[in-house]
Amino acid sequence: MTTQEKLIKNKLGLLELAAYLKNVSEACRVMGFSRDTFYRIKKAYEEGGIEALYEKSRRKPNFKNRVSEEVERAVVELALEDPSLGQKRVSDELRKRGIFVSPAGVRSIWLRHGLERFEKRLRALDERVARTREVAFAKLYTSKHPSNSADLLNDRVIPFFEEHGLSVLRILTDRGTEFCGRIDRHEYELFLALNDIEHTKTKAKNPQTNGICERFHLTIKEEFYSIALRRKLYRSLEEPQEDLDLWIEKYNSQRPHQGKYCEGKTPMETFLGNVPLAKEKMHSNVEVDFGL
Repeated sequence: MTTQEKLIKNKLGLLELAAYLKNVSEACRVMGFSRDTFYRIKKAYEEGGIEALYEKSRRKPNFKNRVSEEVERAVVELALEDPSLGQKRVSDELRKRGIFVSPAGVRSIWLRHGLERFEKRLRALDERVARTREVAFAKLYTSKHPSNSADLLNDRVIPFFEEHGLSVLRILTDRGTEFCGRIDRHEYELFLALNDIEHTKTKAKNPQTNGICERFHLTIKEEFYSIALRRKLYRSLEEPQEDLDLWIEKYNSQRPHQGKYCEGKTPMETFLGNVPLAKEKMHSNVEVDFGL
């Protein structure tokens, strides 16, 4: 007798005993089941018979006839290259490139990678482009003032992206007063408006919305500020800024990151590897999102 058959026998035995004793609680006590379990079994049996009593596997389905890694990679790359293509058009396009996979095979690969719907492919594309956000910028100020927030963008952020042929189309910030206010009276909001940058704000009391920046704040606190301020006695704002610039350069260009965006590469390696995709998306009039 298989394990499944034993389980079904116990379930049927529980139902029969409850009917014989006319007492659900006593039957459950004797058979070692809870009342909730009894009623779930009873409902399943009444609706689907014995077949409904089989235990359903919780394992993810094992898709048969797996294609080669090369073909699978090509299908995934094309899904991100042009998310609008359906499975037949993907199959046709890959055939032109000498890669043969049926439309059904394309869909199986999409299912394995969570790309089976257009919306999911768009989201995956957004995540890949978002890897350009891993590069960090930092500048020291004596206060949290909107003009200082605008100065950071003007002095460090925008020139960096322009140097690589990219425009900042949207910025994500928290809801601090240094970032938020009336557009006609707030220096930071006015600067964004003048530069055609859309301003997106995190959810109230939910810093996880901008998790990349929250993690960076913790990292720079632990690895730079807490050490540098103990090691030296700075006499001007320019002195710690020089050390901070060196630390940022090392953070961006020398330190590998293990997160889902960098995957063991440095932020600059990740950024440079995704610049072509970001340019393509930007030129297609699709927003490129950089969180700060």
